[in-house]
Amino acid sequence: MDIEIIRLQKLRTLLRFAIPSVIAMVLTSLINIVDGLFVGHGIGEDGIAAINLGLPIVYLFLGIGLMFGVGGISIAGRELGAGNISRCNQVFRQTILTALVTTVGLAVIMLPLLKPILSLMGVSERTGQYFMDYYKILLLELPLMVVNTCMGMFIRGEGKPGFAMLISILNVALNAVLDAVFVNVCGWGMKGVAFSSLLTVLIASVLSILYFVSKSKVFKFGRMEISATVLKETVLNGFSEFVGEMSMCVTMFAYNFVIMKQAGEHGISAFTIVGYVSYIFSMIIIGFGQGGVPLMSFSYGARDYELTVAIRRLAGRLVFLTSLVVIAVLFPLAGVYSGAFVESSIVCGMAKTGIRIFVWSFPFSALNVIGSFYFTSIGKAKESAVISALRGLVLLMICVIVLPQIFGMTGVWMAALITEFLTLLVTIRYYVTDRRATVCA
Repeated sequence: MDIEIIRLQKLRTLLRFAIPSVIAMVLTSLINIVDGLFVGHGIGEDGIAAINLGLPIVYLFLGIGLMFGVGGISIAGRELGAGNISRCNQVFRQTILTALVTTVGLAVIMLPLLKPILSLMGVSERTGQYFMDYYKILLLELPLMVVNTCMGMFIRGEGKPGFAMLISILNVALNAVLDAVFVNVCGWGMKGVAFSSLLTVLIASVLSILYFVSKSKVFKFGRMEISATVLKETVLNGFSEFVGEMSMCVTMFAYNFVIMKQAGEHGISAFTIVGYVSYIFSMIIIGFGQGGVPLMSFSYGARDYELTVAIRRLAGRLVFLTSLVVIAVLFPLAGVYSGAFVESSIVCGMAKTGIRIFVWSFPFSALNVIGSFYFTSIGKAKESAVISALRGLVLLMICVIVLPQIFGMTGVWMAALITEFLTLLVTIRYYVTDRRATVCA
C-alpha cells in the first residue's frame, strides 16, 4: 500500500478494499439464506426454528474468529505501515495458529453441551432432533470457518481483496449445489444441509492456504516464535468484536427464551426469517469495516491521523446510505420475502411485521459498527469494546427483557432499534473525545 495513493484517492481506495469484502461477506451470509430456503421448503418451519436455537453457538465461534482476525490484521497493518515485514509475518502465523487451536478445543467442549441447551428451551421432540442432526456436524465446520475468516482478512490486508471475493463466490455456488444434492436428491434432511456447509468451508480453507503458500507477497507460512505480547495485543485489539459476538450469543438465547413464551415455535421461525435480513445487512457493514481496517491501521501506523479520520468518515457515509437503500427495498417487499421461506400465514405475518420495524435500526447499527472498527484499527480497544458491549449485550439485553413485557412481539422487534440509537450517542461522544485528544497531542 502507498500512503500517497490512499490520501489522493480515498474513495476509490476504500471501495477497492471494501467492495470485494462486502461481496465476500454477503456471499457468506447467502450460504445461510440458501440453507434456510432448502430447510424451509424441504423440511419445514421446525427445521428453521432448530437452526435458530443454535445460533448462539455460531455467534460464539464467529466472535473468536473476528477477535483473532481483526485483532491480528490491525496489528499487522500498523506494522506494515511502519515497514516491519518480519513482525507482520509473526503476527499472521500466530493469529492463524491460535484461532485454530482455540476453536478446535471449543468444539470438543461444546459437543456434550448440545442436549442441555435443548432442555433449557423446552422445544418439541421433532425440533430437538433437527437441532441435534444439524449442530453435531456443524461443530466440525465452525473451526474451519473461523480459520478461513482470519485468512481472508490477511488476504485483504496485503491488498488482494479480489481473491477473497472469488473464494466466497465459489462458496455460495458450491453450497447451493450441495444443498440441492444432499437434501433433494439424497434425502439427508438437516444432516445434508450441515454436510454441505462443512464441505464448502473445507474447500475454501484449502484455497486460502494455497494462496499463502504460492501467491502471497507479504504474509507467509513458516517458523514462528510464540509471543505472549503479540497474543495479548491481538486479543485486546479484537476484543470488542469478540464482545459484540459474545453479546449476540447471550442475547440470542434471551431472544429465543422470550419469544418462546410470547409466540412459541411460530415466533422462533418468524424471528429466524427476520434474522436472515439482519444477518445480511450486518455482513455488508462488517465488509465495509473489514475493508476500512487495513487502510485506517496503515494510515495510523504511518502517523497520518487526519487521513485515518477521513477514511472513517467516508466509510460511515457509505454505510449510512447503504442502510437507507436496504430500507427502501425491504419495507415494501417484506411480505414477499417472508413468503419465500415458509407457507404458514401465521409465521409470514409475524415476520412481515418484524421486518418493517427491525429495518429502522439499520442506519444506527451501521454507524456503530464502523465506529467499533475504527477504534480497533487505531489500537483503542476500550472504546471499541464499550460500543460492542452496549449494542450487543447491556442495552440490548435490557430492551429484550423489558419491551416484550410491555408491547408483546412488537417489543421484540423494537429492541434493536432502541439499542442502536442509544449506543450511537456513546459512539459520537467517543469521536469527540478522540478528536480533542489528538488536537491536544
